[in-house]
Amino acid sequence: MARRRIGGMSHRIVIVGGGTGGTLTANRLHRVYGDEAEIVVVDRDDRHVYQPGLLFVPFGLEQPEGIVRSRREQLHSGIEFRLAEVDRVETATSAVHLRDGSTLPYDALVIASGASLLYEETEGLRGPGWGEKVFSFYSVEDAVALRDALRSFERGRLVVNLVDMPIKCPVAPLEFCFLADWFLRERGVRSEVEITYATPLDAAFTKPVAASHLGGMFDQKEIALETEFATGRVDGEAGRLLSWDEREIPFDLLVTIPLHGGAPFVADSPGLGDELGFVPVDIHTLQSKAAANVFAIGDAASLPTSKAGSSTHFEGETLTANIQRFLAGEELEGSYDGHVNCFIESGFHKALLIDFNYEVEPLPGRYPEPHVGPLPLLRESRLNHLGKLAFQPLYWHMLLPGRDIPGVGAQMSTSGKHLTPSGRGDNE
Repeated sequence: MARRRIGGMSHRIVIVGGGTGGTLTANRLHRVYGDEAEIVVVDRDDRHVYQPGLLFVPFGLEQPEGIVRSRREQLHSGIEFRLAEVDRVETATSAVHLRDGSTLPYDALVIASGASLLYEETEGLRGPGWGEKVFSFYSVEDAVALRDALRSFERGRLVVNLVDMPIKCPVAPLEFCFLADWFLRERGVRSEVEITYATPLDAAFTKPVAASHLGGMFDQKEIALETEFATGRVDGEAGRLLSWDEREIPFDLLVTIPLHGGAPFVADSPGLGDELGFVPVDIHTLQSKAAANVFAIGDAASLPTSKAGSSTHFEGETLTANIQRFLAGEELEGSYDGHVNCFIESGFHKALLIDFNYEVEPLPGRYPEPHVGPLPLLRESRLNHLGKLAFQPLYWHMLLPGRDIPGVGAQMSTSGKHLTPSGRGDNE
């Protein structure tokens, strides 16, 4: 592909989305190219939310104003931030069309537009009862409303419902259940509240070894697990959650994890997205299957791994290197292995940590270094909880600026991980 000179610069790189993936990609590329490339980040608002913090807001463990910053201010000087709505992408002409009628041509395009919440896809979900008995925590406003409801909730059935996969951070619904158990015990009303987790999966989690550990924690915390529940309709007025096969779960307070999809403009861009609006890419190079000069990162990409902030961080290394290779006319490298790690808050100032990739499921062991750790895998510890809390400053000051986090590699290491015949690690 012949490179064009735009505005006196060698390359124009357009990034759609100023969240985690878009910001760290823009900053990494700017560190590489400096003034030799024009980098434009487009987003519809200037409100960057630290999404892991949304889980803590309903329990008063985080203040909403502490997790929101300006998108523009997270970008290095020299990167253009365009406040605009994207209408569509035309891969045939290498152009992003904005709702205001303007067009952004590109040499390389990164789709980093995240995931959208498709509440309307579930009948009755945002109908009568929304904001009274039915809540979510996937926006600052919804997390605050749920916080206010939980403060006065003293008896009845609390149901946490995962409508369908994929979702952002698949462990978040489990964490909500664990934190709710802790929150209600601290208030002295846990014996008056039933907690039920309803999921379309056949276990608490998608990975067998982790699911076994987490399912055991549900039993210990007296949280009911309703598996293979395919949500069909919500009756907020009567407090009923109904499945497609006519199963019914009554509730006094419902916390929904709605169906997720890609950004609307992806569906309006011929050939760019799949049926849910996510962007199919090569799972190792992150190059779009729609066009050679289009890439996707983070929640926007259709990948067989968790949509989590850590995966976006690890993808960033592969993505920025492959954009450089593409613009230089070189062959791409398939270096992303699906690496993800997640802290799972379990309440009482403890958390678990899981680390896995496309081929290796979460296993017991130590992280990030074998034997010395210091963080235990698949086991509750206060250190893991502190690790989750420490990630927030790392997010703002290292991950988003495009820096590597010491000791945390993009490729997953199997060193230090082990599985005994009992399914439990030697460190337990």
